Amino acid sequence: MFRKVLIANRGEIALRIICACKELQVRTVAVYSEADRHCVHVRFSDEAVCIGPAKSYESYLNIPSIISAAEITNVDAIHPGYGYLAESSYFAEVCETCGIKFIGPPPAVIELMGDKVLAKKKMCEAGLPIIPGTGIIKDTGAELEGIAEEVGYPLIIKAVAGGGGRGMRVVTKSEQLRNALATAQSEAESAFGSSDVYIERYLDNPRHIEFQILGDQHGNVVHLGERECSIQRRHQKLIEESPSPIVSEELRQDLGQRVVQAMKAINYQNTGTVEFLFDQEDHYYFIEMNTRVQVEHPVTEMVTGLDIVKEQLRIAAGEKLGFAQQDVLFRGHSLECRINAECPETFAPSPGKITAYHPPGGPGIRIDSAAYTDYVVSPHYDSLIAKLIAYGVNRQEALARLNRALDLFVIEGIETSIPLHKKIINHPDFIKGQFGTSFLGQLRS
Repeated sequence: MFRKVLIANRGEIALRIICACKELQVRTVAVYSEADRHCVHVRFSDEAVCIGPAKSYESYLNIPSIISAAEITNVDAIHPGYGYLAESSYFAEVCETCGIKFIGPPPAVIELMGDKVLAKKKMCEAGLPIIPGTGIIKDTGAELEGIAEEVGYPLIIKAVAGGGGRGMRVVTKSEQLRNALATAQSEAESAFGSSDVYIERYLDNPRHIEFQILGDQHGNVVHLGERECSIQRRHQKLIEESPSPIVSEELRQDLGQRVVQAMKAINYQNTGTVEFLFDQEDHYYFIEMNTRVQVEHPVTEMVTGLDIVKEQLRIAAGEKLGFAQQDVLFRGHSLECRINAECPETFAPSPGKITAYHPPGGPGIRIDSAAYTDYVVSPHYDSLIAKLIAYGVNRQEALARLNRALDLFVIEGIETSIPLHKKIINHPDFIKGQFGTSFLGQLRS
């Protein structure tokens, strides 16, 4: 096992990684921006290094500063968390060049799966079905309409290097195509440094379901079941749960095994998430892969009893998986709400000081957060304040506990998404498990 690990992230995920390291008796180094000097992850780590001003590109995205902090503190490895540099093949390669272990997949695998077009091609070759679509759109002339007609309307334009709903535009008719393409390319360039986009068939109100996987450096790969991620706003997830209300045990075994074989085909290592869309007829299609730990990983931990972050550390240290597929057991049901600092009606950001913070407790409740009374939610970073996770022996009990916990969660001084979560989980269709990615739009219409 590693002697010392640097966490190249902030907030609740940095604190989550520090907790896993402490349980494995691994020393930790936190990095922080000038705006995060008083954050919990800075206080809780064994060492801490300031890496720059508040703006992310001058601190948490500043690779030279992070590598310098790692070298000064003499760490063995760097854990990137999620977001920021977690899926940067360049950062993983720099770590490797500097003799520092990157806790994640090899750079070549990150690069492959980060290219949405190449990833779809590779997964299709490995036996996973994909949505009809195109490669990178090069021709914006007369042939563009023909390409779009071949894919079929409605269609969606997506950034090749994209994620989080950025660089995406839905097109329902040919008259919208050119403007939507230009907008998507511009947004992709701004967000990811690449204007490359592709087109695929748009599925109306699908289910978004993802499979959690773990792979070691010795060729062993297992899946940890699926998560339902269909409750979204602008392609960004709000509520996740495991298992999915629509996935049977037979489908879980079948699709899970296909995912495992696909991951073995690319020699996947560490943790990752293989994402699918299910249409109205329950046909499923691979859409992308996230080569990192996910925000919603706690729901899988709750139903499997496994610590995914500790498994990441063990795998990166060269250990074999300590269990086989038949050892992974699924018990009960878990849901997660992302509590964000934003207006629940308009989704406008609500930065500022938290004047009172009292998280709920009780049976089956877990809180992943780095917030506290007097904590200042900065306008420079993501608005996530806390992740509220509820567990029960079945979905009904998990929902009842989630309801109770939302009622007891006190956050004052700023607006939060708690009222919206209450509205969602008490909707009859959500309670019955009958929803898709358009649920929030229908709820608010």
